[in-house]
Amino acid sequence: MSQSSNPDSADAEVQEWAEGAHLNAVGLATVLGVAPEEYTADPLALLPGLQNYVDRLPLGEFEQSDWVTLHTDLTSYLGDLLVRRRGAIWKKVDDRSSPVGYRYLIEAEGLDGKRYQAEPYDVVMEEFQHLPIEIGRMIANAEAVLHVTPTINEDALGG
Repeated sequence: MSQSSNPDSADAEVQEWAEGAHLNAVGLATVLGVAPEEYTADPLALLPGLQNYVDRLPLGEFEQSDWVTLHTDLTSYLGDLLVRRRGAIWKKVDDRSSPVGYRYLIEAEGLDGKRYQAEPYDVVMEEFQHLPIEIGRMIANAEAVLHVTPTINEDALGG
């Protein structure tokens, strides 16, 4: 967690960030036809509509501002989904390499009982490097980093 002379202030910043991510995800869900209550109960309810939406985007015609908006929306959705489905929490950590001096990460307890962190911002950016955008793959990648899903024993599958 970020060092601060006032820990309550840092906690309030993280809470504000988490609420902002949730509100942005709810807004996205609403635009795509998923009621706020339905989204809040199960963020995966947004997955089919969100995938359909990104499939139809003219990515080849995107300007920088379009990429920033899409990145923000997907980061908010991914982080909020991990909070709601996997019991993750947002954390603010110092990072001198960041232009603002800190980053917001998601932290969750893995199936092995250890704590793991993932940065939704980076997971989404990685997805942009492997077009087409696959929302399910993006979620799976974040869940793998957090160790919240069982690993597959390839040998047992006969692979």
